[in-house]
Amino acid sequence: MKCSLLRLFGAKIGENVVVKPHVHIKYPWNLSIGDNSWIGEYVWIDNLDKVEIGSNVCISQGALILSGNHDYSSEAFTLLLKPIKIGDGAWIGAKSIVTQGVKVDAHAVLVVGSVASSDLEANGIYRGNPATVQKRREINK
Repeated sequence: MKCSLLRLFGAKIGENVVVKPHVHIKYPWNLSIGDNSWIGEYVWIDNLDKVEIGSNVCISQGALILSGNHDYSSEAFTLLLKPIKIGDGAWIGAKSIVTQGVKVDAHAVLVVGSVASSDLEANGIYRGNPATVQKRREINK
């Protein structure tokens, strides 16, 4: 039902996508989600600019995806917008934050409570604020 409603408002939603209760999506027409992805409870996708979420992605409970910010050096507090891309197989941990312009490459992990303010490389496991790479993700096949 939620995916159908998002599609009605212009979102591009793949097959087998799960959007849990209490998810907030500001502008559905700026959102695309690939197949088999999962958006947890209380996730906030503040997509003033494009947010592209790949296939087989997990965005855990309470995560924030923020494609806009304000220019604190501007007297007018100008709004700054940049797209966010989250690659296939990535995992955004609970209560984590992905900020404007960040690209999360395939299979990268942002652990619980971390802040991604710069790009995350493929298969990296990132922790902290700002998030730094801790080790490489090994995926069993």
